[in-house]
Amino acid sequence: MDDSDFQRGATGRLVEVSLPRSKYAFVPDPMPRDWEMPTRLWPLLAEAKEAIARLDGMGRYMPNPELLLRPLQNREALRSSSMEGTYATPEELLLYDASPVEPSSDKDRANEWREVWNYGRALLAGKAILDAGYPLSLALLRTMHEELLSGVRGQDKSPGEFRKGLVQIGHDARFVPPPDISLSDCLQDFDDSLKKKTSYDCLIKAFMMHYQFETIHPFKDGNGRVGRLLLSLQMYKELDLANPWVYMSAFFEKYKDEYIEYLYNVSTKGDWETWLAFCLRGVKEQANDSLSRVDLLVGLKEEYQEKIHSQSQASARLVQISSDLFENPVVTIPAIARRYDVSFPTAKSDVNRLVKLEILKKHPESQKPQIFFADGIMRAAYGEE
Repeated sequence: MDDSDFQRGATGRLVEVSLPRSKYAFVPDPMPRDWEMPTRLWPLLAEAKEAIARLDGMGRYMPNPELLLRPLQNREALRSSSMEGTYATPEELLLYDASPVEPSSDKDRANEWREVWNYGRALLAGKAILDAGYPLSLALLRTMHEELLSGVRGQDKSPGEFRKGLVQIGHDARFVPPPDISLSDCLQDFDDSLKKKTSYDCLIKAFMMHYQFETIHPFKDGNGRVGRLLLSLQMYKELDLANPWVYMSAFFEKYKDEYIEYLYNVSTKGDWETWLAFCLRGVKEQANDSLSRVDLLVGLKEEYQEKIHSQSQASARLVQISSDLFENPVVTIPAIARRYDVSFPTAKSDVNRLVKLEILKKHPESQKPQIFFADGIMRAAYGEE
């Protein structure tokens, strides 16, 4: 870590440590309780909150919020994990979700699928804690971290426990978070800040605390993912949303270099303004992206039902299958038979009818059991512009 980067406005102090590539670690100052937001940020804040309000409004009045929520959460799990070098396709995640298995070895591809799948489980575990009336807290972070690393290769990295010892960010140790001797004080302040109100807007607070969390880096592994989980849940809780609709990983991944640089510049120069402007633009982009996706999904649902009802032998079960595809658009014939308590031939007939209606397609690489997917839903939910 280059101590010359840290200028007078730095939001913390350097302390000496012993690492091969760095003589220093950075200990952040406590979160500011009072902070005057620069004038330039007010229009961006208003636009971001307006976009969130539109998204929340649409979600609140949807007959089935899972139509929007499930794809958003899965996409967040995929993007957040890929930022850390763990990759899975939407099809792989959805198939694993339908039938989770333990990885058989370190080289088993199921390791990646499990890690991405765990992200969704950690998000739901955190939401359940908040919905039960408990506050944002260190205990919530530890629960999500334990869920995130459950049954994967990171089990040796103390799931659910704060680190002991030093960690570094980047192979060249460009940034070294606080040593463990300072970690307890940093975390205590972080916990206090989560629970206390500030003089500035709660959306601004969420992104300032995201910086603080990533700078403290309290776990041996999984800090980036836990930090992004906390960010979504903090917006859900403090903005009083009907559900956690807003996810930032796709934006952070798209502009990963800027994301890293702006976080670093808060530490070295105290440049909150650039960091927050970046995040507010991201909120607007992600909320509008989600609104566009739900418009596509709602349109597809209507289109599918019209196709089915146009058939002379339309059945209520076929309508239900097509509706359920919006929660999991990747299916197999045995899975259809189990879910709807019908025989294999009946399930096969239903799937073939949906293929004929161009609602389902056979996956080109599937063997046994054959995998079918709703191509239109996959593109609307997971496709990129």
